Amino acid sequence: MRLRNRAFPLLYPVLIITIIISFPCCRPAYPSEPGCCSIPSITADAAILMDAGTGQILFEKNAGLKKPPASTTKIMTALLALEGGDLQETVTVSPHAASVGEASLELTAGEMLTLQALLYGALLESGNDACVALAEHIGGTEGNFVLLMNQKAKLIGADSTSFKNTNGLPAADHYTTAKDLATITRYAFHNQVFKQIIGTRNIIIESSMGTRHLSNTNRLLWSYYGADGVKTGTTVEAGCCLVASAARDGRKLISVVLNSDDRWTDSIKLLDYGFERFENLRVIDRGAVVGSAMVEEGITDEVMAVASAELDVVIPRDEEVALEKVVSIERQITAPLVKGQPIGRITAKINGEVVGSVELVSDRDVDRMPNYRLFWVKRNFLPI
Repeated sequence: MRLRNRAFPLLYPVLIITIIISFPCCRPAYPSEPGCCSIPSITADAAILMDAGTGQILFEKNAGLKKPPASTTKIMTALLALEGGDLQETVTVSPHAASVGEASLELTAGEMLTLQALLYGALLESGNDACVALAEHIGGTEGNFVLLMNQKAKLIGADSTSFKNTNGLPAADHYTTAKDLATITRYAFHNQVFKQIIGTRNIIIESSMGTRHLSNTNRLLWSYYGADGVKTGTTVEAGCCLVASAARDGRKLISVVLNSDDRWTDSIKLLDYGFERFENLRVIDRGAVVGSAMVEEGITDEVMAVASAELDVVIPRDEEVALEKVVSIERQITAPLVKGQPIGRITAKINGEVVGSVELVSDRDVDRMPNYRLFWVKRNFLPI
């Protein structure tokens, strides 16, 4: 490891440290074919591989190309249903929902299920009717719910997405991108129930009409080590699509392939590439002291700036990279100050590109100096 230090004194508002990290060879984490570390060749029209922890993009092919997503649309539908409903609420299936064709749970008008059962039906068996039933229950109408889907997409940074329905059936101007799907999925992984459902292989759900045996359409759950999601999608227009995820050794990856000739092999190639070619590097630990800031009008004149969370980045195992840690701390802060109050940020860059950041916060409370003392201090009669 070679270190190039371009650091300014700690009390300056910005300090930069550049670290050069060298890795002598590619070290596969798991047994694989020779040449495992080469960039994968895939058949999909558009694809991406994203590290779920950091959001870093490890591979992309036409990742910003707008494509019909088919049933991968249901990732957003399920996310909104989870955020807007109660799992044990009873949903009554409308005639409209029951009439939705193609992939369905064969729901009947008037049938009653829990919201949770419908979520399993939507994500495991890709039930189009289940999606409409969820949308009507949460939004009043499917149209209202679709508006919420598009608003949510924009809020989480999926700016090249336009939903026209809840299930991904072909529709004019219903599109997304591989990058947006990965972004939506990464956000959805913050929901523990979503993670539980998409990782389920088989389940029996109950309704007022009896039981249904559901099986996940995602074959990787049975065949790929560490696979834990996410969603298939297939229509004539969209072709074969798959959003997949897998976790190994504390890392989670998300792959997306759209209009693939072999979505299973494409996804395996991408996930293997991510696990074998890259690894995590800890930039800073939570609570680590990074610098200090001056405090005006406080009973103490200085606080330490500490990292509010750990910061990890993903780096290639077989390449030399330049890691920059850019620290920005407010030069002066006016009391009162509370412990944990943001006073700066540490940002990690790899080869000049921002790959992550965390807030720097005050390590202590600082009360404001009493007014009578401030009066004398400002007149230089008393030391601070």
